Amino acid sequence: MFHKEGFKIILVTLFIVIGVSLIAHYFVDILWLKKGIQLLAIIFLIAILQFFRNPKRVTPQNDQHIIAPVDGKVVVIEEVFEKEYFKDKRLQISIFMSPINVHVTRYALGGKVTYSEYHPGKYLVAWHPKASEENERTTVVVDNPVFGEVLYRQIAGALAKRIVNYAKVGDTAVQGEDAGFIKFGSRVDVYLPLGTKVKVKLGDKVKGGVQVIAEK
Repeated sequence: MFHKEGFKIILVTLFIVIGVSLIAHYFVDILWLKKGIQLLAIIFLIAILQFFRNPKRVTPQNDQHIIAPVDGKVVVIEEVFEKEYFKDKRLQISIFMSPINVHVTRYALGGKVTYSEYHPGKYLVAWHPKASEENERTTVVVDNPVFGEVLYRQIAGALAKRIVNYAKVGDTAVQGEDAGFIKFGSRVDVYLPLGTKVKVKLGDKVKGGVQVIAEK
């Protein structure tokens, strides 16, 4: 129901909400103010629970498909020069996550993890053109029997302060399974071979672990 990365924050928030509610109950005499404080505390708890939710998704395993790695909105579909790993042109699909989206990162395809690197950096807004090069980010490459090597990049945004990446070199990536989490942020870029058929368009809202965004 909730992602393991949120357990500590949820527990701390729960204690804070209980404490604030009790203080308001015993020490605030004005009824509307007391109820207002308690209501705001509950709303804050609900927001935290909502952010760390981890809905169960069933992903049909298909090496011909690239599945959306996260929930969010498609904000980039273009050919770009990928500088870090491929050092050649790739088809980039970027998905932006708002604070209300599920922030679990899932493997977009199955295969063997051949590259996994963390890069500290800035916290520019996720849609900034330089975010994929200058923000805090992780880069992971999965070698798939149909697509070959496919790169995905978790990118922190203005609010995100911690990226969690579970992929390690040598791991077997299972399509749709949990690959990480971005706390309070922000964007995932997928770099595909040129000529890959794109199944989404700019502005589409996609569902991680379920929706096909590209196919061979």
